[in-house]
Amino acid sequence: MRYSTLFLSDIHLGYKDCKAEFLLNLLDNINCDTLYLVGDIIDIWSLKRKLFWPEEHHRLLYRLLNLPKEGTRVIYIPGNHDQAMREFSHFSMNEIKIHKDIIHETINGHRLLVIHGDAFDSAVCVGPLLGWIGDRMYDFLLFLNRWFNRCRRLIGLPYWSLSSFIKKRVNRAQQFIKRFIEVTSRFANKKGLDGVICGHIHQADLQHTANGLYANCGDWIENCTFLVENQFGEIELHYWADHQEKLIVKPVHSMTQVTRKAA
Repeated sequence: MRYSTLFLSDIHLGYKDCKAEFLLNLLDNINCDTLYLVGDIIDIWSLKRKLFWPEEHHRLLYRLLNLPKEGTRVIYIPGNHDQAMREFSHFSMNEIKIHKDIIHETINGHRLLVIHGDAFDSAVCVGPLLGWIGDRMYDFLLFLNRWFNRCRRLIGLPYWSLSSFIKKRVNRAQQFIKRFIEVTSRFANKKGLDGVICGHIHQADLQHTANGLYANCGDWIENCTFLVENQFGEIELHYWADHQEKLIVKPVHSMTQVTRKAA
């Protein structure tokens, strides 16, 4: 598969729930002219708490760093978990260009703001206490997700995100996500842009709002999702896990069309 542009966010290398092996498999099966790394690629927060760096994480980082040598243009937009890299904005590292945010123009002329999304936390009313409680609850959900999927593998079932399923049924979480979508898309609209591509909240999405396109890459902790720009300049949301099937959410006007194809 070849695409004009690939968008990845929230990989969280150095965190025990990172699905590095799935992403390595994806990169073996996809090519692109431009890759946007939309934040939280390396989880510096987690590495400060406890060093965790298995072979798959090393292989994935090496693969990403060497993509420019293979002819892929790579743009890195640090997130809150790798915010130390923001000090190097507008510099290049191993031919990878670093930006706090950037405007991407699609083949068909649409201009989209590419930004991680943590800059909007205060606007969606996430205070320090609520943030801390949310982090603890999220860690617990990931713990459940980890053991749930170990049991699924034992009986021959593919990966499925229990944590994402639970979050979608928690009203407060959905209110936060709805507010995040509103704030980010309105911010891009006020800048005269056609939409926004972001990450941060680990909730993959692709929809047309009153303020333009809202596209969220999702993550490689729970959902194993990514965005692409196809040969027509349309943004697509894809799912990749267990190398068995790929869930393709058709873009543009009919957002409810979903087809399953063998990977």
